[in-house]
Formats: sequence, structure tokens, C-alpha cells
Amino acid sequence: MYCFNQYKPIVYDIIGAAMEVHRTLGHGLLEGIYAEALHIELCDRGIDNELEKEIECHYKSHKLEKKYRMDMVLGDVCVELKSVVELIPAHRAQLFNYLRLTKKPVGLLINFGSRRLEGERYVYVEEANECFLADREMNLLETDNDE
Repeated sequence: MYCFNQYKPIVYDIIGAAMEVHRTLGHGLLEGIYAEALHIELCDRGIDNELEKEIECHYKSHKLEKKYRMDMVLGDVCVELKSVVELIPAHRAQLFNYLRLTKKPVGLLINFGSRRLEGERYVYVEEANECFLADREMNLLETDNDE
């Protein structure tokens, strides 16, 4: 069985900081505003993070000139931010691609666009090359990942 509970404290810290940003700014602003505010909130809490982290892509043994830019990275955790009315499968697929490309074990999908902050936790299992929904304790949940 896979164990991801060591990531529970950092995930808790990130979501707590996102809740403060959402409480302060409300919902429905541009994604970039929330990204910068979350970066500041995390820094104010002493939590290192990289905003708009650029990642290299490869095809076989070739490094591609094109790169992805992730919203935020905190060590082994990728954070994808949205400001939309409703999360859709394409948003999850974007996070899953980042996890697969970076081989990072944990991803958070945070949506500031609704009245109530939404957050989904995912874990990447490299052996299966798949991402799975996780609960608050960072345990894998049954999910249909054909998104």
C-alpha cells in the first residue's frame, strides 16, 4: 500500500493559507491575483514556495524547447490554482500532467472562484503512472481517473 501521510502537514498549511486568502479577497477575482496573494501568505507564514515554476519537458532523450509553467511548487507538492465557477475534468488533467512530468508525489487543485474555497488533494503513484484522489489524511480514495 502507498503511504502519503507525511505530506499531511504541508498540505494542511497550504490549504490554511488558501483559506485566509479566500477569506480576505473573496471569490471571483483573476487567478493571478490569488496566486500572488497565496505566495505572499505562505511567505508570511515562513513557508518556502516557487510561483510560476517552469518545468522542462522531454521527448525520449531529447529536451524540448517548450516548457510548462506550474502555478506553484512547494517542495514535493504541485499546486494548481483556478478561479472558476466549477472545476472540470480538464483542470484535474492539467494537474495530473504536472505530477507525471515532475514525478512529484502530491498535487493540490485549489479553486478560488466559488463562494466557498474548493480544494482537491491528489497523489501520484509513479509505478502505476497514475494520479489518485486523496482524503484529508492523504489516504488514496477510489476514483475514476479517466478524466
